[in-house]
Amino acid sequence: MKLHRLELEGFGPFLQRQTVDFDAFDDDGLFLITGRTGAGKSSILDGVGFALYGGVPRYDGGAKRLRSDHCRPEDRTEVRLEFTVAERRWRVTRAPEYERPKKSGTGTTKEDHRALVEELVDGEWVARAAKPREAGEVLDEILGLNREQFQQVILLAQNRFAQFLLARNDERQALLRTLFGSRRYQDYEDAFEQRRKDADAAVADRRHGVEATLAGAERVIVDHGFGGGDFETPDDDLPMPERIARLDRARARGTYRVETLETDRSAAIAERDVAATAHESLRWTHERVAARGTAREALAALEERTDEIAQARRTLADARRADALRDVLETATRDEQRAAMLADAETDARARWAAVGGSADADAAALTALFDTLTGEIAVWQTAHAQEQSLVGLRGDLERVEKDAAAAAARIDELAAQQAALPARRAELDTAIRQQADPAATVDDVRRGLVDAQDRLTAARDAQECETALDDTEKAWLAAADAAAAADASARALLRRRVEERAGELAAQLADDEPCPVCGSPVHPHPAPRAPAPVTDDELERAETANTAAQTRAREAGEAAAAARAAHAAAAGRAAGLDVVAAQAAVDAAAQRLQVAESAIAARDALLAERAELDEHARQTEQELAELRPRDTELHAQRAGLAERITAAEAAVGAARGDFASVADRVADGESRRLAAAALRDAIGAAAAAHATAQTSGADRDARVAASDFVDADAARAALRDAAEQSALDAAVADHGKAVEVQRARLMDLEIELAGAPDPLPDLAESSAALADARAAADAATRAAAAAVQALASLDDAADRAARAHEAIAELEERRLLIAGVANAIAGRNERKMDLETFVLAGELEQIVEAANLRLDEMSSGRYRLQHTDALAARNAASGLGLEVVDAFTGHARPAQSLSGGETFLASLALALGLAQVVTDRAGGIRLDTLFIDEGFGSLDPESLDLAMRTLDELRQGGRTVGVISHVETMKEQIPAQLVVETSAHGPSTIRQGALDPV
Repeated sequence: MKLHRLELEGFGPFLQRQTVDFDAFDDDGLFLITGRTGAGKSSILDGVGFALYGGVPRYDGGAKRLRSDHCRPEDRTEVRLEFTVAERRWRVTRAPEYERPKKSGTGTTKEDHRALVEELVDGEWVARAAKPREAGEVLDEILGLNREQFQQVILLAQNRFAQFLLARNDERQALLRTLFGSRRYQDYEDAFEQRRKDADAAVADRRHGVEATLAGAERVIVDHGFGGGDFETPDDDLPMPERIARLDRARARGTYRVETLETDRSAAIAERDVAATAHESLRWTHERVAARGTAREALAALEERTDEIAQARRTLADARRADALRDVLETATRDEQRAAMLADAETDARARWAAVGGSADADAAALTALFDTLTGEIAVWQTAHAQEQSLVGLRGDLERVEKDAAAAAARIDELAAQQAALPARRAELDTAIRQQADPAATVDDVRRGLVDAQDRLTAARDAQECETALDDTEKAWLAAADAAAAADASARALLRRRVEERAGELAAQLADDEPCPVCGSPVHPHPAPRAPAPVTDDELERAETANTAAQTRAREAGEAAAAARAAHAAAAGRAAGLDVVAAQAAVDAAAQRLQVAESAIAARDALLAERAELDEHARQTEQELAELRPRDTELHAQRAGLAERITAAEAAVGAARGDFASVADRVADGESRRLAAAALRDAIGAAAAAHATAQTSGADRDARVAASDFVDADAARAALRDAAEQSALDAAVADHGKAVEVQRARLMDLEIELAGAPDPLPDLAESSAALADARAAADAATRAAAAAVQALASLDDAADRAARAHEAIAELEERRLLIAGVANAIAGRNERKMDLETFVLAGELEQIVEAANLRLDEMSSGRYRLQHTDALAARNAASGLGLEVVDAFTGHARPAQSLSGGETFLASLALALGLAQVVTDRAGGIRLDTLFIDEGFGSLDPESLDLAMRTLDELRQGGRTVGVISHVETMKEQIPAQLVVETSAHGPSTIRQGALDPV
């Protein structure tokens, strides 16, 4: 990572924008940040930390304090940093939250914390994140270092890097855990602890399973009497193998019990079958007796219908004889009805003839002659009637032709006037078209601009929605994190109580004059009191389970928040930094420009269409005039011909009309008289023919009836029956005969079957009760046998399962002991209380010490070396991450706290540089091209300072740039490239950059 440029405005002691060009120090590789105490030297490093992480080393969580006290309400606060990581150049612009004047009205409003991350792509800055949370996510991916790592390896803030050297084991573990992400080893510890608990539970579950199986089998034995005297001893007093052996003895007794019950069941079933056979025979005899009585009653009922059936036979015979006369009877009746109907029709025809003026005594011959005469006259009148009808049309045609002639003349005059006005209107349209051409030509560019603005508006709305979703997910993340912290704190508090209570538990076991297992003393003057409510293993387990679940929820919530931040950053980038209001304003402006251009196009197109219509109108006018002039001549000729045809038709109609109002009336009168004459003529002939036919058929009927057995025609008609009635009578007679035969045969069969039957019969209810008792006894014996068989099968299965499960417990117990040993080792249940995470971090610490000693050996002229120690810590504390200093002068190791101020600075600097090297290696080998060290050189003697300067010279090798903050005069003389922070007369500080002027 290499820093290029830093800009500070309204930040810390700087009011006006101050710029630091780090690239200007590339040639020197080492530069000094100097100035009076309080001028703002460390504020330059604060600006770097704030730009990248939204916070500063000196003010954890104090971003609101970074705004310059010199700022007026209208002044802004902003930090901008440019840097390169992996050959990609980035720029971060960030501003803290502060109050500014309202843009309208009075008072102030809050300016929110802002952040923008941009990347230089093809010479242009492209936005990658536009919100503080999104910027944090993007920068985490870019830098590969969290804030703590950055402060330890790049930004060595004032007095911060010495903390690692002088920290306690637990404090050093917390920092190393942050730097190296070793929290997963705690997860391993939790996982193995869970496996230990699962193994314990598996053994306990298996034992409980065997106990439950044995208890169930023993209940079966007692319930079914398989036990004998074995079960007089309580179960709790017997070992599990003896209980399993008792099951085997009970199985033998159960087998004998099943065989006995099976014998009883067979005997009961045989008795039930005998009773069932006897009862079925008696029931059949009772049914036969009942059937015989029913057959006797049915035969008596059939014999009572003998007279009715005889009458049906006579009616059927008469109907069959009458069928021979059916045709002559129906024909005579039909002919008589037709003769009467035609006589009535003749009477009606004479009435209609009289209504049209005919004589009452007219015969068929006279009516035929009149019909022929009227037919000839009507033909002549109909010709005149056609001419009469055409007069209406001819007069209408004449009127239409006269109107068309007048309209044609008027239209010719109108078109001539329009032709004269066309040239002036054409000139006006050409001028208007030229005025609309220029604005219409810009419509494509304006339309593309509107599409771009709409895309940005959509992206801005997406960003706004994503921001809401991001706020919700981050709130959920915060709540989950708080819950996780609370669960962790609760679990730790229980664990801490458990540890503290151990002293009281040990004290409770002490006895007078017996040595203490801790200190060995036989005197116990102040034993620790025992807790009234000690923490139990179940409480610890529940707390650990809740803590694990809370940590999982917090991790899942964090992943959801990260996804929401990525979505918001993408949308904000597409929106080009505009919010919804600004993007909507841009869309409205583009839409207004497009409306103007489209209006111009519409106006131009309308004018062009009008010009085309004008030209077409001129062409049509000329064409219409050319068509109208011949038409005018033709209409005058048509008017003369129509007048001549009307005069001829009027003469012919007057001759044919006679005394009638019209020819049509005369034709209608002739038609009505001709129709009435024809109708009367036809009615007279039809009535005479029908009367003759009726007389003939009546004579035939009377002759046929006289030759039959019937007295007269009425008697024959009364005997007639249709086919359905005859079939019904025939079926009734036949069915009665068959039913009598069937019932007589049925009665005879029943009498034969019941011959020899006792009278009276035995009671059927008593037989049914005896059968029910036999069935109940058989069912009870069957159930008892089945229950014993099932109980024996259940006992066999339970005994086998209990034996197998008991054998498997030994294997589970062996596995449980193995898992418990690994879990205890990982959890640090050992003499040094060193868990797996501490063991891993100890390895990292050894590498850090190794890298630090390469620097410290030279800076201390070979006197001091750092040394990792895992010696047993005092007061039962965890061990494994200790640091001590080996002094070559004495050959002994001593605590780091025993070093002098200058020695502490050199050792801390060496350790910080070693830590930076190892951390960057773990972070993917990030190259550190820029490094800052804040103060501490004032505590060095001249010789140590010279060693430190040589170390700084080595640090800048390979293109690295090192910035040092110091007010030591010797360093000012040795480092020519400087950033000088000066205070102005009015209070705000300024930055002057350059090289020290030669003396």
